[in-house]
Amino acid sequence: MSKLLLNLRLAIAGILQNKLRSFLTALGIIFGVAAVIAMLGIGTGAKKSILDQLSLIGANSIVVKAIIPDSGGTASGDEEEESNSQSPEEGSKGYSPGLSMDDVHSLYQIIPAADRISPEIVQELNVIQGKTLQRIRCIGITADFFKVNNLKVGKGHTFHNHHYDDGLSVCIIGASVAKRLFKGEDPLGKRVKCGRTWFTVVGVLQSRRIQKSSIEELSIRDYNDDIYLPMQSFLTRIADRKRIDPQDVVTGRRNDRNSELENYHQIDRAVIRITEPQYVEASAELVSRILKRRHNDKIDFEIEVPELLIKQQQKTQETLNFVLAIIAGISLLVGGIGIMNIMLASVLERIKEIGIRRSLGATKTDVVLQFLCEAVAISLIGGIIGIILGVSAARIIASSADIPTVITWWSIAISFVVSAAIGLTFGILPARKAANLDPITALRTD
Repeated sequence: MSKLLLNLRLAIAGILQNKLRSFLTALGIIFGVAAVIAMLGIGTGAKKSILDQLSLIGANSIVVKAIIPDSGGTASGDEEEESNSQSPEEGSKGYSPGLSMDDVHSLYQIIPAADRISPEIVQELNVIQGKTLQRIRCIGITADFFKVNNLKVGKGHTFHNHHYDDGLSVCIIGASVAKRLFKGEDPLGKRVKCGRTWFTVVGVLQSRRIQKSSIEELSIRDYNDDIYLPMQSFLTRIADRKRIDPQDVVTGRRNDRNSELENYHQIDRAVIRITEPQYVEASAELVSRILKRRHNDKIDFEIEVPELLIKQQQKTQETLNFVLAIIAGISLLVGGIGIMNIMLASVLERIKEIGIRRSLGATKTDVVLQFLCEAVAISLIGGIIGIILGVSAARIIASSADIPTVITWWSIAISFVVSAAIGLTFGILPARKAANLDPITALRTD
């Protein structure tokens, strides 16, 4: 141990005598370790982001969206390949009642793998509270909505069964809505006017942070910005597009509604949660066939499987991480080669020093330890600086490019161990060369 400490002190003294050269030697390690830290941070952050996205939509989900056909009979918006295979003439035949609660009940009864189905009606309304008037999305939901979307109520309580069945005038508001409408006041028990109807606030959703990229990629809403009403309350008190009113009879609008760009769907979308992941694709195909039959072969809906989109995103991210790992590995390799080259040059410069040490009784092992300690010390110093630089770079990337990064203790530990291993590996050859010098020849060298 005493020999090791002595050689370590000699190594540090050698580094301090040549500060600039030692720093330039460590540059390769610094940038390599910084690249590893940043790469692992970005990769871990991407995995966490993907898991967060799954929690936003719920695992094993199928999303059915209502779309409005144009006058030619084709659907507006993107559709599935299976839907596109049908010609416009075929798609325009027949009368479609639109996506409705009857479809939801049929899907739940027919699809064996369906665990829960959450239908939604989305409509923007003028919302009044006190002296505040804002345009806010109001969502008609059923009891399965909160479980399918993994949402929790932070204040108050969720809807009770009689709220859904009796169509009572109650609502749950998002966290952002509570801040905008009530401005620090407790919203529970207070009333808001949605459209022409007053609703009593019984709960406030627990705030959930959603990235803009997730909202765009998964076509989900920011749940914090919505007001939630029981489905029956929405259909009875706000609007039911399936219901025929006297104005429809006068104008005859409903008789020709499929030829107009008008939303005739009773509900806007439904999220189906499947019991097991292996049944998702088969269930999505079954949903498409059932809805085609119920809608008289009119393609006025589209089906998405968000989990498949996320898996494709995950595959792309893994490929990117692999490329970044290769780049970081090359940087570390170049840094190790730089250490070996500088140490070899150092041996040639310090031949006389090596000869004096050997003549005073130092063994080959002592000389090997001295140069190995010097190489490892340079690597460790470079590793520490690289860790600091990598953590800083990861935070800068996260703040400037809106890319999630997560720095873990094990990534720092790996970088520290790798830097020490590189110094040890690439320092062996120069150390052995120094140890094998003939002391007499070394002393004769000027």
